[in-house]
Amino acid sequence: MSRIEAGSSRRIAFLFVVVSLLGFSYASLGDRLPDFRECVKVCVDENCDSGRATLPLHLRLMLWDCPSECDYTCQHVITDRRKARDPPMIEPVVQYHGKWPFYRLMGIQEPFSVLFSLMNFLAHREGMQRIRESIPARYALRSYYLTFGYFGLASWIFSMVFHTRDFNITEKLDYFAAGASVLYGLYFSPIRVFRLDKDTPTKQSILRLWTIFCILLYVAHVTYLTAWSWDYTYNMAANVAVGVTSNLLWSWFSITRYRKLKKTWAAWPGLIVAWIIMTMSLELFDFPPIGGMIDAHSLWHLGTVFPTIWWYSFLIKDAQEDLSSQRLKA
Repeated sequence: MSRIEAGSSRRIAFLFVVVSLLGFSYASLGDRLPDFRECVKVCVDENCDSGRATLPLHLRLMLWDCPSECDYTCQHVITDRRKARDPPMIEPVVQYHGKWPFYRLMGIQEPFSVLFSLMNFLAHREGMQRIRESIPARYALRSYYLTFGYFGLASWIFSMVFHTRDFNITEKLDYFAAGASVLYGLYFSPIRVFRLDKDTPTKQSILRLWTIFCILLYVAHVTYLTAWSWDYTYNMAANVAVGVTSNLLWSWFSITRYRKLKKTWAAWPGLIVAWIIMTMSLELFDFPPIGGMIDAHSLWHLGTVFPTIWWYSFLIKDAQEDLSSQRLKA
């Protein structure tokens, strides 16, 4: 086994460790604390049930109401109280409803996750524009690359919505959009790696079967989560399994392409995969938000911005190399 292959195996094993541990990250001690529950009850009784509470317009526009305001306020009251205890508590900051007690900004629950999601959205939009300008329309894979961009745009839009206000529907839309984006990443990987876009009967038949399989896989995934069980561990495991498969394909492609061309850019997919895996480790080493706003999850979003820009640069370089070789053969 080569050093590169051994490294890939270690990264895959690490990813499955991440998945197994992430299954416990949704348990929340904070909303089970008696003093938190009492705080919320008193707040609701004295402000909401009496009808005396009036929220500012910007909070009402963000769909905050009196009970959710009480919940938000009590999270920070209890957190500040736990921090101030003498001697200090072992875990002064705990999660509530599966989230850290963030300080909101203009009604936005997780402002930095929204900001970094926006940066990813802009990275995809800019990358798509570069593809339109750099790759001619006649190139068969151009439409696949642009579709990849559209899936990316959708996933980051719903990420921004979810991190702005966490509701059941916004959470589902975020997860389903992210799952679709990850699955499409796997879908077009073998199309490029094995050139299934080529107009031969065998490859066209394989492409049709592969397309149907991926559509059915996504429908089954959404159906399971919607109709059977909203299972966080399963959802994460499914996304990681799809991502690992795609990463293996691109790592193998990167190695073989570099050996053939001896050009640095041909190795970019493998380096991008390594970057993504390293940033994903932030989800494992979670920590209370710095300044009440920046946590590991938001930094994971930040960490995917540069690889996205880099990835579009690779797609353009690869397409130009492919077009150049086609002209030489003509």
